Amino acid sequence: MSDDEGNREEQNPKIYLLPNLMTAGNLLCGFVAVLKIVEGALLQNVDQPMAAERFEFAILLILTACIFDALDGRLARLGGHESAFGREFDSIADIVSFGVAPALMVYKVVLIEFPTLGWIVASLYLLCGALRLARFNCIAASNPASASKEFRGFPIPAAAGLTASLTLFMLWFAGSGRELGPLRWVLPGLLIFLSFMMFSRFQYPSFKGLNWRTTRSIPRFVAIVFILVLTVLNYRWMPAVIFLVYLLYGFLRPFLSRKMQRGIEEEILEEDEEDEPPGDGANL
Repeated sequence: MSDDEGNREEQNPKIYLLPNLMTAGNLLCGFVAVLKIVEGALLQNVDQPMAAERFEFAILLILTACIFDALDGRLARLGGHESAFGREFDSIADIVSFGVAPALMVYKVVLIEFPTLGWIVASLYLLCGALRLARFNCIAASNPASASKEFRGFPIPAAAGLTASLTLFMLWFAGSGRELGPLRWVLPGLLIFLSFMMFSRFQYPSFKGLNWRTTRSIPRFVAIVFILVLTVLNYRWMPAVIFLVYLLYGFLRPFLSRKMQRGIEEEILEEDEEDEPPGDGANL
């Protein structure tokens, strides 16, 4: 590509339809989640069950945004359509869906009782999330291969997913009364902890190598289908288990052998094989 063509592409970046539609879905889910949280806050002093329903719907939207976020990058990589525009658009969507929405939700559910401390904790999570996204974009721009294999620090979509799914579990556990009681005090501490984890040195697999061409043995395929069905049937608590396991895996990962890591993160091994030189039979 000539310098003139490169300059024209920078001035008029290409917008690939399917990946960016997924990112747009992510952004819209985050925006509507914010609206539902505000509605729930307005109803909180009038009708507690109705307020809880708004919060629950907002939580489901945040979790749906996680699905859209997982799909956009995979569609881009599958079609060979990764772009700087898509990376920036994805970060803008992420800061709304996984930064603003979870912070506002925890603030309205719990932290509003402590106005000064509340907005400080919520703002800390939002700030750390934004800084983490900016750092990731810098790493991805300078070293795309490294950014595609693993995350340094807990990724913000997983942080938002854990916060949202744990809140959903608490609402379900509270029952028809919809009063979280003492359980709600877990959420502020979780936000502070996740703010630290997003900038920690713990390494997390990105699973970005997992795509439509990824192969699995029959037992693993059956296990994955079983987990998916179990998650759908028990959506009020199973997502919290999945995100919590992912969080804890970052602590256990340094103590696992390389062979065991590859057994768990099988797509990394497949990706390494695809990246081998053409002389070794790789399709570059």
